[in-house]
Amino acid sequence: MGAQWKAKPRADAAAAKGRIFTKLAKEIMVAARAGADPDTNPRLRKAVEQARRASMPRDTLERAIKKGAGLLDEAVHYELVTYEGFAPHQVPVIVECLTDNKNRAAMSIRMLFRKGQLGNSGSVSWDFKYLGMIEARPERAGADPEEAAIEAGAQDLEPADEGLWLFLTEPTDLDAVARALPEHGFAVQSAVLGYKPNNPVVLEPAARSEVEAFLEALDADDDVQNVYAALAG
Repeated sequence: MGAQWKAKPRADAAAAKGRIFTKLAKEIMVAARAGADPDTNPRLRKAVEQARRASMPRDTLERAIKKGAGLLDEAVHYELVTYEGFAPHQVPVIVECLTDNKNRAAMSIRMLFRKGQLGNSGSVSWDFKYLGMIEARPERAGADPEEAAIEAGAQDLEPADEGLWLFLTEPTDLDAVARALPEHGFAVQSAVLGYKPNNPVVLEPAARSEVEAFLEALDADDDVQNVYAALAG
């Protein structure tokens, strides 16, 4: 019996890593439509860097680039579809899907939001900011995050988990700031465009657990690429 409960976390971890690779491959394929060379395609460069940090196998990464750039016979066209609504306890949520079947994605999202409330376009996005978000770790003694933010061109700065700093940028400045930060003593861990809530909701532990379960179910859907929630903490 002991082996069964020990095996479950390993299986869950493998499944989670598989989902991460799937999401990264989709982003690479979409980015590669604008060109297969990361040096001349900033969106692809960021996607490739994220994939490498996640230890995506090289052949998987290269295949995704070729597939997105149309260099293979098989072609898959992913479209970005965004949904807005509320998780339980009226927590605002934005869901981004990259899908090759919008009808399937819409049906899945409607079912998943039965425990929340699916809204119309604009119903919650007014309370979020669309920003560049860079997580970076100081890699040399004396590296000053405030000075680095100013010198690299970030708009704002806040502490993040595990000793990281979150540098916030205008969407168009994300790539430039991410490339400048290493010059000021910070190693970039991730650089993405996304939605940051203006007014995160604070919940009691039991309610928070309910919301987190709802968000995890959304994130596990095959068509869902990103989930943003106005949940504090």
